[in-house]
Amino acid sequence: MLGNSRRHWAKFVGTTVLKAWDEENTVQLPPLTDHLPLLIASVISEQTSYWATSPQVRVLTLADVPLKGMYSTLGIDRALAVFGGGTCYGWPILVIDAGTALTFTGADTEQRLVGGAILPGLGLQQSSLAQKTSALPAIEFSQDLPQRWAKDTSQGIQSGIIYTLLAGMLDFIKAWQTEYPQSYIVITGGDCNRLHSYFTKLFPDNNAHLVVDPHLIFRGMVALKTEHGCSQTL
Repeated sequence: MLGNSRRHWAKFVGTTVLKAWDEENTVQLPPLTDHLPLLIASVISEQTSYWATSPQVRVLTLADVPLKGMYSTLGIDRALAVFGGGTCYGWPILVIDAGTALTFTGADTEQRLVGGAILPGLGLQQSSLAQKTSALPAIEFSQDLPQRWAKDTSQGIQSGIIYTLLAGMLDFIKAWQTEYPQSYIVITGGDCNRLHSYFTKLFPDNNAHLVVDPHLIFRGMVALKTEHGCSQTL
């Protein structure tokens, strides 16, 4: 999976994921040194063209994903994550992808896209503040929830970003559960564990059917490759 900030890799046999790893987009693209089939999904067209001429490569597009009601500009990453989520956890499904962007994407019992939303993710929000202001520093997010009422600038940035983002998550989750009360809600993406930890600490009574799965996009790829089978391991 070629994302905005990193390239995400997984190696699997059948529906079993053997290992998964990430690399920064600044790392030089590796040569293809073996002849394993390679599935690629990408939100960066320039990198896609590097691989597309190899006979062992299959570049996935929206046309490959059996979701109803998709629109032409839907990201392939979102489509694969929703398809992987529905295949593994059942339909309807809501996927919260905590990557460079934080996205909400839902599909109903008929495997039809309901829709979703997009906003800047944790890292993008903090880097935007650091780059577009003269006095606000770049920060690192702590593992624990920061104090809501901060007494220094770094903690104030953490508080502002985290608490407003979590409040937004709760609002979308409640709206989804009103329509689909038995639906699983899956958090995926690079910040999935951190956001899940924050969310469950702040809202301990709003975690019904909420799970973390960092490899949901790969589950979608596996499901396409193996005629809708679900990857059984992380």
